[in-house]
Amino acid sequence: MRVLALNAFHGGSHRAFLEGWISHSRHDFTLLTLPDRAWKWRMRHAPVTFASQVAAHPERDRGWDVLFCTDMLSLAEFRGLAPPQVRDLPSVAYFHENQLTYPTRGSDAERQRDLHFAFSNFTTALAASEVWFNSTYHRDVFLDGLAEWLPTMPDAKRLQLEEGVASLRARSVVQYPGIDESLICEREQSRGDEPLHLVWAARWEHDKNPDDFFAAARQLKERGIDFRLSVLGETYRQVPDCFAQAREEFADRILHWGFVSREEYRRVLAKADVFVSTALHEFFGIAAAEAIAAGCLPVLPDRLAYPELVQEEQAFLYDGDAASLVQRLVELADTQRREQYEAKLDQLREQIARLAWPTRAGEMDGRLEGAR
Repeated sequence: MRVLALNAFHGGSHRAFLEGWISHSRHDFTLLTLPDRAWKWRMRHAPVTFASQVAAHPERDRGWDVLFCTDMLSLAEFRGLAPPQVRDLPSVAYFHENQLTYPTRGSDAERQRDLHFAFSNFTTALAASEVWFNSTYHRDVFLDGLAEWLPTMPDAKRLQLEEGVASLRARSVVQYPGIDESLICEREQSRGDEPLHLVWAARWEHDKNPDDFFAAARQLKERGIDFRLSVLGETYRQVPDCFAQAREEFADRILHWGFVSREEYRRVLAKADVFVSTALHEFFGIAAAEAIAAGCLPVLPDRLAYPELVQEEQAFLYDGDAASLVQRLVELADTQRREQYEAKLDQLREQIARLAWPTRAGEMDGRLEGAR
């Protein structure tokens, strides 16, 4: 099967998803991409740019069997501009995120949501033969958000926008992203009384709520708990001030700091005890899934997609504030208590192992073949 894949924001988890799938897929992909910056501009110009690239592509005469894109492309606009043999292909739109429920940031004026991009997500979903979401949580918050928002638009009832949402529910499925199978390995035996090694790995941005993590670390330090930190992730132009302060405050406890190579990331996870998330936004939780696969105990807020990821196991969830996070980490600093949690981790790791790319690619390949 020949697949034309369009990724208008080819970076981070969006890039890792397609590269992981393509490298394990039985299908033949033609991948066209745009850089992962200036996301608003990407959503505006990608249909024009991709339509031009496809029209001039050397593989155009051979044709493709199906079109695959992500939420960063306005699929309806692209189909209107693309050559007829591409315009009429069955299509799948994969939603890593959406602009209707994605958290805004900045001042009150800056936080004013640009709903034009949310409507582009809506028309992309309408234009697709199937809509894939990376979690049940994401599917539900997006479709429920549309059902709440669209009726407030002028002429909504006459335009039957609510019927459009109903049709999307019928064509929406959950397809979890895959993880690197090399992360799934046997763990070393218990490290005994060595300091608790905590990993926090996410984009260094406010929606990942690093303040709560460092506040919890500060309380652990004040209580005399011995621990080590690996604070990992990509940085962008604006980095929250708490990172510079924390690097100085916890200098004698930091093992790893900032962006690391993929190989180094695997080594860090293999030696860490606990993976912590404090995120205020997460549509799936790929870093948490990878850490669980590597054998880290997850400590995740009881919100967003995390309960789904750990199958509602309360041992791996905390109430979502710094105080409850501290309470859980104090428990895990006790070797005997930690072993009790580790006993529950084995079963969860078996479930997470099903996300390995060799398995997920085969399942997505099969679903793609059924797109009409």
